[in-house]
Amino acid sequence: MREYFFEIVHVDKKSGARAGIIHTPRGEIHTPVFMPVGTLANVKTLTPEEVKEIGGEVILSNAYHLYLRPGIEIIKEAGGLHSFMHWEGPILTDSGGYQIMSLAPFRKLTEEGAFFRSHLDGSQHFLTPEEVIQIQLELDSDIFMPLDECIPYPSSYSYVEISTKRTIRWALRSLEFLRKQGKEKMLFGILQGGVYPELRRYCAERLREEDFDGFALGGLSVGEDKKTTFEIISYTIPFLPEEKPRYLMGMGKPEDLIRAVELGCDMFDCSIPTREARTGASYTSRGKIIVRNATYARDFTPLDADCSCYTCRNYTRAYLRHLFHSQEILGARLNTYHNLFFIINLLKRMRKAILEDRFVDFKEEFLHNYKVD
Repeated sequence: MREYFFEIVHVDKKSGARAGIIHTPRGEIHTPVFMPVGTLANVKTLTPEEVKEIGGEVILSNAYHLYLRPGIEIIKEAGGLHSFMHWEGPILTDSGGYQIMSLAPFRKLTEEGAFFRSHLDGSQHFLTPEEVIQIQLELDSDIFMPLDECIPYPSSYSYVEISTKRTIRWALRSLEFLRKQGKEKMLFGILQGGVYPELRRYCAERLREEDFDGFALGGLSVGEDKKTTFEIISYTIPFLPEEKPRYLMGMGKPEDLIRAVELGCDMFDCSIPTREARTGASYTSRGKIIVRNATYARDFTPLDADCSCYTCRNYTRAYLRHLFHSQEILGARLNTYHNLFFIINLLKRMRKAILEDRFVDFKEEFLHNYKVD
């Protein structure tokens, strides 16, 4: 029996929302799921124990960043990424396609792979799809992402077509290389295609012919308007196999997550909840607030009266505002704890609603109460 596999538990009767389980040797991942971003082998300001306490089941790290710092050899000497960062649960490692895109003036893509200059010291590097998989094998993560080009927006049809077809070829090389290693891991195919529906369909249909363990929707939330984002998601989902998990890369706002789950997406990651937390933005059941604002100076209520997290049980908005204005690290820690708890708990509540066939009612009630800024 395979150690890694996806099981659909239930599909909501009135929408495309799904509840499932990704089985791994390091633990089960209950979907829909939000994966806290631990790019550099840590979720900023929190310990792994706190991430687990919040309800996190899987962490996302970045093979590109870890390759540059501290280096794969050091992590290997530590016993692998799990041992290095003291996290026992599953880890998904992104390949770094988005980061390579952001280095546009300092990189060059060829059929063989990606040339780029390090954002740390300007040193030159070249990575092939096979080498990116080898890096992830040495990290010993659980779910792998192949090397791809996260296509910038806007881009011409001709550019997107060339890039998408190259990404497909890289994905097939990655899959072939991993299978030859004889180690069971999950490898997702990444769908590109920009904002062009026919290219999205082409990529989905080509990748679904192969034995990928899941499929990621990449190249979204990179500058296009939100209406276009969801049109592409809605268009693409029907071309993906129902029995495989669907990972929507880079989406993390509460109002967006609930819409994406309704369309049938299972997995999410985004740095927005933790990044906003460090600047004083807090998620609540009534919408996002900026807790460092003067209006909260004498507000001795919790961030969210409906929240049961450690921060809301013990601290007030006034205290958090004081911490931010005093530039105390504890403010960022407490707010990050709360925001991640809010997002992870939101996904858990969605899952419960799916299992009870009331997801649409849950969505409508949540969006009615949650005021979008």
